[in-house]
Amino acid sequence: MMLSLRKAWIAAFVFSIMGLFCGDANAQFSGPSLGASTPVNRQVTLTTDPAILFPAEREIHLAPNDVITVHLYGAQDYSPVAKVSLDGSIQLPLIGTVRVEGLTIHEAERLIAERLVSAGMYRNPQLTIQLTESPNQIATVTGELHGVVPVIGQRRLFDVLAAAGGLPPTASHIITIQRAGIAQPIVIDLGTDPSQSDKANVPIFPRDTIVIARTGVIYVLGAFKSQGAIPLQQNSPLTLMQVASLSGGPGFEAKYADLRLIRTMGLERKVVKVDIKRVMNGKDPDPVLQTDDIVFLPSEPWKAAIKSGGLGTLLGFVSILLVALNQ
Repeated sequence: MMLSLRKAWIAAFVFSIMGLFCGDANAQFSGPSLGASTPVNRQVTLTTDPAILFPAEREIHLAPNDVITVHLYGAQDYSPVAKVSLDGSIQLPLIGTVRVEGLTIHEAERLIAERLVSAGMYRNPQLTIQLTESPNQIATVTGELHGVVPVIGQRRLFDVLAAAGGLPPTASHIITIQRAGIAQPIVIDLGTDPSQSDKANVPIFPRDTIVIARTGVIYVLGAFKSQGAIPLQQNSPLTLMQVASLSGGPGFEAKYADLRLIRTMGLERKVVKVDIKRVMNGKDPDPVLQTDDIVFLPSEPWKAAIKSGGLGTLLGFVSILLVALNQ
């Protein structure tokens, strides 16, 4: 009688342990995803105004810390190098202090020539100014690509991106340009058609900030051979089967009939269950995924235990208990 009670207790213990392996481990994914004040799913509006996209070429305006060299035709001994001070002025031989901040190169040339004439040094000086160093004549690239690129006068967008190292695979093809004097950011779609690339290769001016956003990704979790984030390619739909292939396919322990496609819609997360085996066999449509979708494939607990060796450990422990009780 006592032995039977012990065996019944062991059986109950075994089933309780099995319940830990085989219990329902479904996670709760539905519910709020973002705060009510968080702006989501903003519609991107591309800039189409040609006057903004392709403005007239701008002249360089001198600013503090610019370094210039003055060349006077016919006077080899007069070629001073000057740095624009914080108060916007430079010091030149023969004429002293000259305020040049905010002037274009041509305006500064005329001003210095007039000062040389008024000082009685030259009658009709012919001079040129060369901008030899400028921390102000740069474009800043930030986001998925980082860099500071010199821009003397004007350069094109593709030139600046190439100089910064080129777009990484995670970069979005929607480029935002912050430009002084423009109320709204300039939004460019690089696209994927090389024959249309000239429409996106807009001029870049000094002090522009080019923001490279991260492309959309699909998050893969659960019983796939590999998990992680899969970037979306521009203008190229990504389906569930393609994601499964990129993730190495479902594992032995997967619950094929219980795949969850978790999608953010507005301020809510929606869960759609998909039978991936039926999709693989062509019996159900292959869903097209969207940015920030989460593909979660649960595991069959007992299969996961077998795969990880947990069930063998459990059975071995029970066998030891049975042997001990039979002694």
